[in-house]
Amino acid sequence: MTFLTLLLQVNIDEKIKKAPDNSYLIGAWIGEVLPFALLAGVSYLFYYYAKKKRNNM
Repeated sequence: MTFLTLLLQVNIDEKIKKAPDNSYLIGAWIGEVLPFALLAGVSYLFYYYAKKKRNNM
């Protein structure tokens, strides 16, 4: 598991320094935030459906 984590680590500072323009910076930021936002959304959906199912019993 640690090998996979090391393999997937991305240095954002390095990407920002090599960025050709500001649109690349926006894309890099969205690429960093989007996985966490999706994970939070999926977690909320699981919570919502579990709560709804418990109230219906």
